[in-house]
Amino acid sequence: MTSTHPTAVPPPAYASVEWPLSRRGDVVPAECARLREETPLARIRTLTGDDAWLVTSYALARQVLEDERLSLRDTAAADVPRQYALTIPPEIVNTMGNVNSAGLHQEVLGAFGPRSGPASPEWMTARAHELIDAMVEEGPPVDLRQRFAEPYAAALVCQVLGLPYEDGLRLMSGLDLGFVTSPVVYEGCTANWDKDYAFVLRHVRADRAAQRGLIRRLCELRDDPERDGADLTDEMIAATVTSLFGAGAMSTYVFLLHAVLTLIRHPKAMDHLRERPEAMPRAVDELLRSTLSIGDGLPRIARADVQLGEVLVRAGELVLVCVEGANFDPEQFPDAERFDLDRSPNAHLSFGAGRHFCPASTISRVHATQALTALLERLPRLRLALPVDQLVWRTGNIKRVPERLPVLW
Repeated sequence: MTSTHPTAVPPPAYASVEWPLSRRGDVVPAECARLREETPLARIRTLTGDDAWLVTSYALARQVLEDERLSLRDTAAADVPRQYALTIPPEIVNTMGNVNSAGLHQEVLGAFGPRSGPASPEWMTARAHELIDAMVEEGPPVDLRQRFAEPYAAALVCQVLGLPYEDGLRLMSGLDLGFVTSPVVYEGCTANWDKDYAFVLRHVRADRAAQRGLIRRLCELRDDPERDGADLTDEMIAATVTSLFGAGAMSTYVFLLHAVLTLIRHPKAMDHLRERPEAMPRAVDELLRSTLSIGDGLPRIARADVQLGEVLVRAGELVLVCVEGANFDPEQFPDAERFDLDRSPNAHLSFGAGRHFCPASTISRVHATQALTALLERLPRLRLALPVDQLVWRTGNIKRVPERLPVLW
């Protein structure tokens, strides 16, 4: 007799891949190409033991990032699958999304968008040369992370947010604790967030005459009855600024290290850019595409059932976008493994896509352009002080971060 009950659909098999992928930032993980060719939407197990879908093709990655049914905000909700334990309070993960009604999103876009003002290209160039002056005076070798990339990134973010530079260096000292990846929350991560948040809150509550940058703009928004800022509080502003500092400073300094490492490994490209600095903006986009600074997948939670390729992702499931997989997809980027200064178009996903496209994309490009131009101009024989395979890459971190990047010139 034939059963009338529907046949149960077996759960999908897990991909034969260890997640997270390799922390080395100088070699594209081999799993990216294999998964993209064989299973562009693969089932994996995260650090917390949860199931997730890992996207490695460009087309599917862009679909995920642009589909509003796949939510960033919901990744902080209770009882959802996670890629690792949260190191900051859940309500902070998408602060901007939670307070869009207060007009905060537009203020952030305004602060990070312009190419002029407090963080103009000229200001960035001057700051880069000040740091290089100090490096030259010290003499090689120096750790480019400590002597240039970190302070240069901190200077930019402090300038935009309205934090004193010295205070930004203080916040930088605990930055790595905010980006730990672990199955459980470490006590130090929570304490680090509380400490940084309280520190920024003091600036938010300072006398208006002492405020500047985004902090001042948000406080003015909060206090202006004619604008949509009535829902803003000191605590929301401090949480936003603290989050933006961490994300902005970490992303910019790590990318700079990867960009320098890539250029050092392509001396002909470095010579070309030294001779033609006007080509640097396009080179920065190719560096954004081809470097591996992002590290872990960009997470989204499905708010509804969503068809991704041949797979129906169910509501409540976790999807991770593997940016390095998408950015090296030969279907989108011909000869994707080649570092090509003339690549055009170059619609990489290093700033995301859709609603959560990085608001600092423009200023970040200018920041990198000014820094790299200054380094190549001032240090014509810039090179690593040790073999590339001797670099130590940090484990247990959202980003692929070299512990040190010692250089000679």
